[in-house]
Amino acid sequence: MNIILIKNSDLINSNKVQLADQRASHIIKVIKAKIGDKLRVGIVNGQLGEALVTDISAFMVELEIKLMKTPPPALPVTLLLALPRPKVLKRVLSSAITMGVKKIFLFNSWLVEKSYWQTPLLTPDKLTKISLTALEQAVDTVLPEIILKPRFRPFAEDEVPVLARGRDALILHPYSETAPVTTTRKPSTQQQDSTLIAIGPEGGFIPFEVEMLMASGLRAVSLGPRILRVEQAVPCALAQFLKQASLADNPNCR
Repeated sequence: MNIILIKNSDLINSNKVQLADQRASHIIKVIKAKIGDKLRVGIVNGQLGEALVTDISAFMVELEIKLMKTPPPALPVTLLLALPRPKVLKRVLSSAITMGVKKIFLFNSWLVEKSYWQTPLLTPDKLTKISLTALEQAVDTVLPEIILKPRFRPFAEDEVPVLARGRDALILHPYSETAPVTTTRKPSTQQQDSTLIAIGPEGGFIPFEVEMLMASGLRAVSLGPRILRVEQAVPCALAQFLKQASLADNPNCR
């Protein structure tokens, strides 16, 4: 936990916060904070800043917060992800959110087992918990939008063409021609995110799905000759955009 995330419901007044849950336990037992210490904090979907510990007990922490900094910019990517098996889902979502993705579609595919859609991890509370933990790691405050699409064909035919319009749109397919997964267009004024990336399940997309996604405006690219697992392919694809964003913010680091 690199930042303490605060909800509006935690506020006593405009700049006072009282915590008595796992965040308080972390401050008391892990950080071992004392009255007068300062901590990094942020308001969920708001600004970053610091907090002064003004009171502390065995189970409760009171903070005086001062917010003065905007959260880091979103990664310029919308992720279309075939639903991974539950064991992998949490890790993959955490990676994508930590790296700055703010819009994720979890969709069905032929090789996605029906039982995967029954996992409790897909409930709003669980998805929010995964998201908050990832934001705490990344020192970010803005929750991502995670959208479930349990039917492939309506999603691919009706929604993907709209999502792909006016932006780079890629489908990662290991049997495609190897090409760098980077944006080649300037961000569209109609699309907040400059690149759309679709990643299949373990075992990949079947040919019918590749053809349908390509007909919907995506072009097939490969990350290279090696076949990667989903939890490897997602950060590998996103890392190239993270590097671009870093160079844009720090041109002297080229």
